[in-house]
Amino acid sequence: MTITPLPEPVPETYPAPPATSVPEPTATPVPEPPATPVQEPTATPAPAAPATPVPEPPATTPRFLARAALLTASLSAAGAVLGLVRDQSLARLFGAGRDTDAFLVAWTVPEFAATLLIEDGLAFALIPAFSLALARRARGAPGDPVRALVAGTLPRLALALTVVGALLATAAPGLVELLAPGLPDPALAVDCTRLTATCVLSFGLAGYCSAALRAHRGFLAPAAIYVAYNTGIVTAMFALGGAWGVRSAAFGVALGGVLMVLLQLPFLVRRLRTRETEPSLSAEPCPAPPAQRVDLQLMATVLLFALCRQSQVLIERFLASGLPSGAISHLNYAQKIAQIPMTMSMMLCTVTFPVVARALAEGDTERARVRVERDLAVAATLVLLGTAAVLACAPQIVQLLFQRGAFTAGDTAATAGVMRVYAAGLLGQTLTGVLVRSYFSAGRAAWYPVGAIAGGVAVTAWIGAAAVGRWGVTGIAAANASGITLTAALLLGGMRARRRGARRGVPVRVRRVLAELSRPLRGAAVAAPAGAFAASLPGGALTGLAAGSVTVAAVFALLGLPPGAPGLAPALRSVRTHTRRLAHAVFR
Repeated sequence: MTITPLPEPVPETYPAPPATSVPEPTATPVPEPPATPVQEPTATPAPAAPATPVPEPPATTPRFLARAALLTASLSAAGAVLGLVRDQSLARLFGAGRDTDAFLVAWTVPEFAATLLIEDGLAFALIPAFSLALARRARGAPGDPVRALVAGTLPRLALALTVVGALLATAAPGLVELLAPGLPDPALAVDCTRLTATCVLSFGLAGYCSAALRAHRGFLAPAAIYVAYNTGIVTAMFALGGAWGVRSAAFGVALGGVLMVLLQLPFLVRRLRTRETEPSLSAEPCPAPPAQRVDLQLMATVLLFALCRQSQVLIERFLASGLPSGAISHLNYAQKIAQIPMTMSMMLCTVTFPVVARALAEGDTERARVRVERDLAVAATLVLLGTAAVLACAPQIVQLLFQRGAFTAGDTAATAGVMRVYAAGLLGQTLTGVLVRSYFSAGRAAWYPVGAIAGGVAVTAWIGAAAVGRWGVTGIAAANASGITLTAALLLGGMRARRRGARRGVPVRVRRVLAELSRPLRGAAVAAPAGAFAASLPGGALTGLAAGSVTVAAVFALLGLPPGAPGLAPALRSVRTHTRRLAHAVFR
């Protein structure tokens, strides 16, 4: 995936002719060649040198992006594994009674804070702001726009987050009553909520550092924050669980948030002390920077979008609370497993979002468009392959991961059924994640994505309320898939209107994107039933999973990735590159 650079203007150091020089009226021909006159070196203006393309910055080359995506995916997978260890440790130390119920109510605060302040919210606002500041710095703006941005935003943000965290801690009794009115031990939940409320500040600072580092093309520390976070929780539970009980887990949340900040802070300080040497692709002179700040309207739109997206979880839990015992657990396990393909497919977009924002900051809309369209092709191809695998092998996956102890074969069947319904919305989840970045990459407020996600949430609530009485958790999962698919369709359709208006954002060619999606869609549609048939053949769960996975991969590669398909060939090359690098990193 190579980005075509813009031509570089003639360097200003090219020798200019003296102001008083004029051309000679006649020139004496020389013998070789006889027909070519020779002019004095200082007698004519110097001819214009041919435009030389600017070499592609190292931070945007396919090799760099592949390495960054592999690093992000690997550390994210390590954080997810530690998250599983965290959940298993919580169950081992405190069981599944009123103590863990109290902690899970308090867990709502970090659950929302992670989405709003680290994953979606602040990143959509801050990465474009830092990209613009870096572009101005590279073009020679007076002062240091990056440091000015930090000085103008970080103190105010830290103060606002401190106030919000303090308000949550003060209002913890009312919040617990609102979230879980029938909780047997609300006092314990209040104590845990007051401890987890500290993560509002720590998660906000961690998200700020992550956004700044990614804009500087630094991905190691931001990718490792959940490793530090879950390590802090597990350590606190085992070290303090005997004396503090489940409160130790809430203290671990507070400790893990601090560790996320401390992990990234040295990297950010070093970046801020060193001026960027990467050249700008724009030759236009940069005027003096205005006051550096983040648009409050932009912040409002990105936070509202993230809040609406996260509210789908609350809708599911609210609807499932009236179902028989175990319904919420089935939804939780099914969603976590089903979203693994979506999470992995979004790793490349996490890396390339700063690239798109930087291109728009430099006025290179074409480079941003090519990048977004390629991201859509790669992410959709990967998630459709994963969707086919989930649809084919859901029972085997759930049995291998969870069917032991109190988790019975009936739980496996129920969770697998919900997983398959959730999988129908994975493409919508992925397209939403990619497209919303293109809306906010220009660093301006965009209300259309908020309306699109609000429409999807409304459909989720409406379908869920109508279907839960008849189909139970399956109806809730179908409502989720329907709502997020509608959101993706609205976002993609909005790109067409934005392209016509050409006012801001990335002008994606919608028809071309849809044409490229048709091939992997057909491949997944055939690979899923073929893989399900192979997985159902006699044998154990592991044998069935292996047979189903191999069948899905073979059929999908044959039908969904034909050689030379426009747009999908770069996606296939990227998949092969990531696979080779991952294999080399694991088996060398």
